Amino acid sequence: MAADTPNGPLPHGNSAHTSKDAFKGSSKDAFKGSSNGSLPDGGSAGASNGSLPPRGSGEPPVPVPPVLGVSVAPSAGAATVALGMPGSAPPPGSAFDAHHPPDAALVGDCVHCGFCLPTCPTYVLWGEEMDSPRGRIDIMKAGLEGDAFDAGSVRHLDQCLGCMACVTACPSGVQYDKLIESTRAQLERRVQRPRAERLLRALIYGLFPYPRRLRALRGPLRVYQASGLGRLLARGGVLRRLPRPLQAMESLAPRLGHVDKLPEHTPAVGARRRTVGLLTGCVQGTFFPDVNAATVRVLAAEGCDVVVPRRQSCCGALSAHAGRAPEAEGFAKSVIETFEAAGVETVVVNAAGCGSNLKEYGHQLRDEPDWARRAEALAAKVKDITELLDELGPVAPRHPLPMTVAYQDACHLAHAQAVRDQPRRLLRAVPGLETRELAEAEICCGSAGTYNLLHAEPARELGERKAKAVLATGADIMVTANPGCWMQVATTLARMGERLPVAHTVQVLDASIRGVPVDRLLARALEGPGTVISYATPGTRATRRSSREAEPPGRAPVGR
Repeated sequence: MAADTPNGPLPHGNSAHTSKDAFKGSSKDAFKGSSNGSLPDGGSAGASNGSLPPRGSGEPPVPVPPVLGVSVAPSAGAATVALGMPGSAPPPGSAFDAHHPPDAALVGDCVHCGFCLPTCPTYVLWGEEMDSPRGRIDIMKAGLEGDAFDAGSVRHLDQCLGCMACVTACPSGVQYDKLIESTRAQLERRVQRPRAERLLRALIYGLFPYPRRLRALRGPLRVYQASGLGRLLARGGVLRRLPRPLQAMESLAPRLGHVDKLPEHTPAVGARRRTVGLLTGCVQGTFFPDVNAATVRVLAAEGCDVVVPRRQSCCGALSAHAGRAPEAEGFAKSVIETFEAAGVETVVVNAAGCGSNLKEYGHQLRDEPDWARRAEALAAKVKDITELLDELGPVAPRHPLPMTVAYQDACHLAHAQAVRDQPRRLLRAVPGLETRELAEAEICCGSAGTYNLLHAEPARELGERKAKAVLATGADIMVTANPGCWMQVATTLARMGERLPVAHTVQVLDASIRGVPVDRLLARALEGPGTVISYATPGTRATRRSSREAEPPGRAPVGR
């Protein structure tokens, strides 16, 4: 009989007390997944029974019903090794070279208990053991023991989103984040990818980590949006005939508006409590400048002198998560120099992926002692905007915002940084605001940095799971802490024929501090800069407020 875990019986009938010896040997043969549309023992790949307890919260999780019960997603056919689909060529000879292979001691920490399985997006989609954290760790272990990778091994490792939900779920403290990052760096050096994928990766990593190149793209993109050409191409079916990655890029591009240049120095309102520097970010600064402007206003209102250093480079998050280690290290050094020169007490980040990466600078630069020391010093100063505001406590008065908020945990905030309670406390402190939890909150939305461009189909399926979970809350607005999550969920909602206002946590706090009426906030979060451009048919429902089947008896629509 299968042992029970906090999320139900372990898939594949494995006991939580299974001996590690049972998993020795060739993992690629031992863990072949079921490709016939169901899991062994009748298990469902989406068998999460509710949210996992936040680490260190001291509070029990709020039970939420699962949204979907589909066992195996349609993309499984192109993803699972059982069907022998083509993939990147394996590295020649042994799996790893001598430069930072995955740490054997960290690999040995995994006891194959299975607690990670119901939180792993690819395992939930496909029910394939080798597309789970413990399956991927077994691939790494085999590589360390001398096995050569095959194309299937490379594909399983590539298909990991790097969401770190397994890090939260693991009772043994397995540092999967460091294992997958070192493994990806090996693959990036040693794997010969198909030509089309090499070109796609060259485009992605030659554009998105470079703020100047992104800003240069704003002009043509704004003309494209204003001309209505996108709608014509959509109606003519042209967009559907584009390659999937290009379709994803076109649909994810947010609505562009005017960009106000942030002052290099903004003084605190009232007594100064902290001097902080703001990391403006690449995508955040280019496509979501309103978030940065709101961040500066909120910090100043809460007693912070705000410094915005000029000529900031990318922080290196996209590069680090993709295994492009030399590139990531170069970006890290640039950011360290920039904020050392700024002389700030705290480095504030409002994009979850960037914040998690900055906190790992010491590890990334561990081979260079002087840089490692400087990196550790900077990492100790880094805080997400919600971390800092929660630590300082509010001094600026809050005005009511009578609305319901579906708070979506960004993976690199909740899992990689363990920041879960702080944004919820800040939102709940706004008078009249009610937060609602999502089902499957631990499951990634599918954005995962560049994952929705490199693996468009599973990203689409994960986006739909998350969008349905958001809609099921009946909330007036979705609030998140990462531009990738924002674009992914908003775009998915529009594709499903739904429109829902989406905002960053700091924008809600800014509206409350400034006394912005709730209907104006919701309207801007639906149609303002940073929102999705929908090519839906005229029958598309405009907002959840107008499309909600019925309000509870005696309750007037919020904000009207």
